[in-house]
Amino acid sequence: MKFAADRMLGKLARWLRLLGYDTIYFNEICNDQFLALAKEGRILLSRNTRLKDKVETERFLFIESDDFRAQLQEVFGKLALTPDPEKFFTRCILCNGALEPVEASNVIENVPDYVLTAHSKFSRCNRCRKVYWPGTHVTRSLDEIERLFATRKST
Repeated sequence: MKFAADRMLGKLARWLRLLGYDTIYFNEICNDQFLALAKEGRILLSRNTRLKDKVETERFLFIESDDFRAQLQEVFGKLALTPDPEKFFTRCILCNGALEPVEASNVIENVPDYVLTAHSKFSRCNRCRKVYWPGTHVTRSLDEIERLFATRKST
C-alpha cells in the first residue's frame, strides 16, 4: 500500500515510512496535483477540510486527529492494516527511498567513530544516501509502535 501525505501530516508520513510504507510527502502542492496522485494507486492522506469536501476519489482518507499517534491508529484502523515487523526500518524517513544493507567499510566517512565501534549493521538510503544503524532510536521507535498498536488491539 502506498500513501501520499500533504503538508499537515509530515510526522505521520515519517512514521508510515518507518513502518515500511511507501509514503510521499509534500510541504507544498496544489490540490489538483495532490488529488492526481490517487491515479498512481496512492491513498491520499490529508487534514484539509476544503479538500475533503471536493474529493471525488475513494482513495482519500481524511485524518481527523492532529496527534500523530492517533493519526497512525486512524490510518491502520480505517484501512484494516496490521503492522509488519519485517517491513519496519526499510524506508528512509527523510526522502522515502528504499534502505539497502551496506558494509561498515562503506560508511566510514558518513558515521561517527563511536558508531562504527558500537554497531556492525548499517543501511543506506538508495536515494539521499543517509546512513542508518540500529541505535537507541530504533529501540525507542519499537517501544512506541508496541504502545500504539497494543492500545489499538485492546479497544
